Amino acid sequence: MAIREGEFERILTVLEEADADGTLTAREICDLLEEHDEAFGSAHRVATVLGRRAQSGEVEVIQGQPYRYRVPDRDN
Repeated sequence: MAIREGEFERILTVLEEADADGTLTAREICDLLEEHDEAFGSAHRVATVLGRRAQSGEVEVIQGQPYRYRVPDRDN
């Protein structure tokens, strides 16, 4: 499944609006998206989008059970 344009940006926007600092699981991010009326489908979809962005260094993946994600502050 291809990453649709804007999915990462939608995640970033909601994380900024929610003032979400630190690390979050894909489920926690998915819940935040739902709270902000952003239908995203599933935590698996969130993890896929963030995992792909981690390959280019835009997202930090903290290994564990479950994985946690940190999106660096874009203002830096």
